[in-house]
Amino acid sequence: MQVSESTATQDAGVAQRVTHPLDPLTADEIRAVAQILRVSQGITDKHWFAQIGLREPDKEVVSQYQPGKAVNREAFVVVIDREKNQTFESVVSITGSSVISWEYIEGVQPAIILEEFNETEELVKSSPEFLKAMERRGITDVTMVTIDPWSAGSYGADERDKRRINALMWLRIDSPDDNAYAHPIDGLIAHVNLTDRTVDVVDRGVVSIPREPGNYVPELTGLTRNDLRPIEITQPEGPSYSVDGNEVRWHNWSLRIGFTQREGLVLHNVKYRDGEDERSVLYRGSLSSMLVPYGDPSPTQYRKNAFDIGEYHIGYLTNSLELGCDCLGEIRYFDADLSNGLGQPYTIKNAICMHEEDTGILWKHSDMGTGKAEVRRGRRLVISFIATFANYEYGFYWHLYPDGTIEHEVKLTGILTTAAVEPGERTKFGQLLNSDGLYAPVHQHFFSFRLDMDVDGEINEIYEVNARPAAPEDNPYGNAYFGEETRLGTELAAQRLNDSSTDRFWKVVNPAKFNHVGEPVAYRIMSPSSSIPKWSDTAHIAPRGEFISKQLWVTPFQERELYAAGDYPYGNPDNGGLPQYTAGDRSLLNEDLVVWLTLGVNHLPRLEDWPVMPVQHVRFKLEPHGFFDRNPTLDTPRPESAHCVSLDTDQCSH
Repeated sequence: MQVSESTATQDAGVAQRVTHPLDPLTADEIRAVAQILRVSQGITDKHWFAQIGLREPDKEVVSQYQPGKAVNREAFVVVIDREKNQTFESVVSITGSSVISWEYIEGVQPAIILEEFNETEELVKSSPEFLKAMERRGITDVTMVTIDPWSAGSYGADERDKRRINALMWLRIDSPDDNAYAHPIDGLIAHVNLTDRTVDVVDRGVVSIPREPGNYVPELTGLTRNDLRPIEITQPEGPSYSVDGNEVRWHNWSLRIGFTQREGLVLHNVKYRDGEDERSVLYRGSLSSMLVPYGDPSPTQYRKNAFDIGEYHIGYLTNSLELGCDCLGEIRYFDADLSNGLGQPYTIKNAICMHEEDTGILWKHSDMGTGKAEVRRGRRLVISFIATFANYEYGFYWHLYPDGTIEHEVKLTGILTTAAVEPGERTKFGQLLNSDGLYAPVHQHFFSFRLDMDVDGEINEIYEVNARPAAPEDNPYGNAYFGEETRLGTELAAQRLNDSSTDRFWKVVNPAKFNHVGEPVAYRIMSPSSSIPKWSDTAHIAPRGEFISKQLWVTPFQERELYAAGDYPYGNPDNGGLPQYTAGDRSLLNEDLVVWLTLGVNHLPRLEDWPVMPVQHVRFKLEPHGFFDRNPTLDTPRPESAHCVSLDTDQCSH
């Protein structure tokens, strides 16, 4: 990630543009790491660099860091030996220009890298079986065939030892800009073995290719309207935030922005200034894992279960926000430096967008006795990035609010993945989209967030709160209820599901810090997005996807426990990640706690989702719950009348 200021430390002949131990690796550092391993470990063009990223230092190192001091920099690297199908993990000292560790990791496959996407298409389109299948369908121009590489999952004991991809196919009919997802080539799938560079094309018979267009751009649809007038967002005095390198300050908030190849945007050291005190809330927050399981048992669809972060890397797939109008207003962008498979750095320009948004009323009261009203306008700081996974777009938005609330919102859009039946047929496992046999299979989206909580310090505990009716002896009028609090003392006890019938939420409490009424300070977790997996216990995906079986998991902090689905879910048939992390049922009392939240969306497609899907939303909130002694936004200034212009009156008044 490129930063605007720097302190210079020299390592491996590289001048670092880093101001803090948590700054992401720069392009120069990525280049240096790859070269160190080439020399030390004999890395050649027979290897892929599957991951090069910052090895984050210990929390103690971060807390004791003084600005201007030299920064000791280390990188964590994953390397694939393509000839031997072997995976290695390495820790490289950039500061010392040396390899700290080099370890063979048996029986795992790192995520698919971008170069393998291209390799998959080349292998499929050069396959004689593929070309014959195209002839059977009357397709003469294979350049108009779109190949989507899907991870193959795990459906047999022999599938773990190779890098396998399932290639699904669509056709662009009218032009290279045609929406290919309107024309699936069904009945056909190519199983690609990237280790052996072989292709097995399975043709289960020709299914008529839907011909009806599914285009959505005005150049092809001819649709546009002219009655929407512009909305301009202006901040004539500039935004209210300040940026120093990767450090951001806004309102009473301070934080550091990070970015990793696997997780994308990461927030570090999120604190709220309360009077003279900088109070910690969240040490590290990130999207840890994703899973999109499909519910269609047809031969070309049943393997579609994408671990979108563990089997791919979301950083690779991040959009450059130079294109389009993804953010509005006074915007600050951050670039991201990543590594390709050859260990060469490249930059995603404008990978992260930061801006302010008006959120309507922050608080208001009209005094009926005096006839006076007080109202304050709310706003939020938005830090976001967007990734494209073939057909789908996901937007990830961190929101910080003046009242101490942290929210994460996921926006789902893009294009439905599609399949085909013969015209006149239907399937109950998807939504028919037209009379041509085009349909969209049913599926779910799951997002697991890793929240390293530091509520007023590292030592925290977790409670569950359920609204319960009072016992008869305390409830003479039948109206009494209360919030029943239960401390979740171990990892197994803290594996929980939402319950809307009791308005359930969870609290992260600091048992050593108290507010002015003598209660321990806390943040509560509000997570209404609570779909659960629809698969049966016999599903092949069930063990691999066990991490989404609960909406809440809690663990004591461990440096290497970073991913809910485990380090290497690609082709792994086992229940890695959270089920393994929590198997020992460790204590959660007076610990540095990590909270894992699962958000779920059950997507039964609708006609209105085609040909491009209006945004769907899923979110959670971290809200102060006795963290402050009163509303912390009382010092918010009254809004200026000039900003409330109306067509009916000259201006609003207060």
